[in-house]
Amino acid sequence: MNDIEKAAAFLKKTSVRGIVTGLSRIEELLQKMGDPQEKVPVIHVSGTNGKGSFGAMLTTILKCAGYRTGGFSSPALTGLTDSFRVNCDETAEEKLAGIILNIADIWKTMTDKPTEFEVLTAAAYEVFVREKCDIAVVECGLGGDLDSTNVISAPLLSVITNIQRDHCGILGSTLEEIAAHKAGIIKPGRPVYYGGSAALDVIRTAAEKNSSELYLPETASFRLISDNELTGTRFTYKGRELLLALLGTYQFTNAVNALSCAEILNGLGLDIPFNAVQRGLAEVRWHGRFELMRKKPVVISDGAHNPDGIRQAAESIRKYFGGRKVALLIGVMADKEYTLYPELLGELTDRVFAVTPDNPRSLESTKLAGVFSERGIPAEAFPELSEGVRSAYDYSKRTDTPLIALGSLYMYRQFTEVLSKLK
Repeated sequence: MNDIEKAAAFLKKTSVRGIVTGLSRIEELLQKMGDPQEKVPVIHVSGTNGKGSFGAMLTTILKCAGYRTGGFSSPALTGLTDSFRVNCDETAEEKLAGIILNIADIWKTMTDKPTEFEVLTAAAYEVFVREKCDIAVVECGLGGDLDSTNVISAPLLSVITNIQRDHCGILGSTLEEIAAHKAGIIKPGRPVYYGGSAALDVIRTAAEKNSSELYLPETASFRLISDNELTGTRFTYKGRELLLALLGTYQFTNAVNALSCAEILNGLGLDIPFNAVQRGLAEVRWHGRFELMRKKPVVISDGAHNPDGIRQAAESIRKYFGGRKVALLIGVMADKEYTLYPELLGELTDRVFAVTPDNPRSLESTKLAGVFSERGIPAEAFPELSEGVRSAYDYSKRTDTPLIALGSLYMYRQFTEVLSKLK
């Protein structure tokens, strides 16, 4: 067994505990590692939706500005190394495996064993140190206050992209309760940016309590030109036109957040010129967010799964395809509000192909297909994702119907693997 296989086996062992809240384990682990989280300036990102796209934009912009930039996001879509990036490139497997195996040795000595995500978080901070990153963009996995990434004493900037309903069983049933968890990443005396509007009073109160300057989007500086072309999103920023390579009507809002934060970082002493912003937006790549996989027939992958994400995906479908109906390949986790999907997507849908993602928390495809069938929307259930992908793609190709893959990001890797084998 090589180091990569050993690291994978160790991570599988740590995954048995699942999600366990609290910061005591990750803090002890990092302390034994020499507190790598304090050795690289960090932009810490929380929020319900948009964290990944925002992080991809900002890391690419920072790279184009000449900064050696680290990035940590979850879940990994294409493989373990996908969560760990330096200058937008995945960390080499052998380097990451070595770090994880070093952590495994420490893990064995601990009474309260860290979870899988805590191990991955610790590995990310160590990657940034060893790769001599100038700065890192770190995405929360869940919530904020008790998230494993929330161990930085003085982030360069804290970012909360927005507040919507998701993970209600853990974060609370109201926007205010959810916002309180997200606001837990705000640190004393360090600036915070909030890109949303819901529960603003909660965010403002948390900022004031920490004597942290609160920044909000300067929307007057932005003007949308076009968000319905499969070539990208066009908009102006302070009168100058920009092309964002990412698709999806929601990406304009993510771009507003990314550019607003670039301005804040300039005010904090960084040097991010306009040409770096221009190049960064044109070059940015991000998996699974209204990603155009094929053009004929059109195949798009989008990781929308909570109600707000599904609403945004529906708006994108309307914008890009007008009154034309699409086929849906969809699979989600059982804790999602999937009974709302037919209401949000029904009028746009010609046929549904429901699948069960390869994850122990997945919703059975028969239940998902059932909620669509009950609303009179033709739906088929496939317990094997690969079978559903083949059937959906065959239907799309045969009828020239756009195919939209929605739901859990956990099915992205298998979806792309199966799709790559289809002519």
